[in-house]
Amino acid sequence: MSEIDLHRVDLNLLVVFESLMETRSVTVTADKIGRTQSAVSHSLARLREQLDDPVLVRVGGKMHPSPFAEAIIEDVRPILRSIRRVIAPRNLFDPGQSDRVFRIAMPTLTKVIAEVSARVEAEAPKVKIEWLPAHHDVYPALSEGLIDLAHLGGQPRLPDGLDQQIMEPFSWVTFARQGHPAVSGWGIDAWRKYPHVMVNVTRSQQNPFPATPSTDVGGRRVSAMIGDSAGVASLLANSDFLATFPAVLLAWDMEAHGLIAMKPPVDLGQVLVRFFWSSRLANDAGGIWIRSIVIEAYRRLQAEAEAKLAEPRLLQPSRRPA
Repeated sequence: MSEIDLHRVDLNLLVVFESLMETRSVTVTADKIGRTQSAVSHSLARLREQLDDPVLVRVGGKMHPSPFAEAIIEDVRPILRSIRRVIAPRNLFDPGQSDRVFRIAMPTLTKVIAEVSARVEAEAPKVKIEWLPAHHDVYPALSEGLIDLAHLGGQPRLPDGLDQQIMEPFSWVTFARQGHPAVSGWGIDAWRKYPHVMVNVTRSQQNPFPATPSTDVGGRRVSAMIGDSAGVASLLANSDFLATFPAVLLAWDMEAHGLIAMKPPVDLGQVLVRFFWSSRLANDAGGIWIRSIVIEAYRRLQAEAEAKLAEPRLLQPSRRPA
């Protein structure tokens, strides 16, 4: 047998060969692989030419493999299995069976975390989620796929190696305890007089508040800065601190902690908020699954929070000039 030039080998011929060895019939093979009988007969002729062997011959109305065909079929089958495995759709993800750990960086939005966790528990009981702090230092880890999803503000230019989902801008709301002395005369004077606590959750370049305790927007006096929003509602309930956050952060904690919501007396503008993930893993089925759950929960709960604390329901600042 002459040496075969692999550049001339059509892998489809091996598919036809495998099926013919199984069915021993041109007609059945044609039906099985979705080709015409003439196409299968043509492929068999090409196989015979390239292998320099009859491959299958008709004896008494039936097709019988040649000794050479019987000798090579056991080598051909694993080759085809390997090729199918390589080119088959990858990233198959079965939530019900997966024990994958997803890493998500975002502020401590307890309502969002609770809803995401409940849905993941229902659909994928063995999946775990590691919730991480959200700040721009996570960009390299995001690009490398070490973090599956991050919720961040600021950064108007999309960093290299990342895909994004832009969310609706949020409204700023100032929170305080019921009975806070600022409430009776809420306005720019009260804004300046009473201490504020800041949660620097994203180190955002677009955050209207600076990253260090100081006097800042509208003369606000930042007396404390903490790195996480967990526990802020309790802090406000037990102090004279004011805190200005997106509605989604504290909307569901107000009743339990006796808080009220007020419209800030200064224009704080809007912050661009986005979810980011690695472009390399954009088509990862598990990543698509967890992103859809988190982003859907965030979008819906943000809308609910915005409606819950819509401007007509906020304590409005006094029009009295400073």
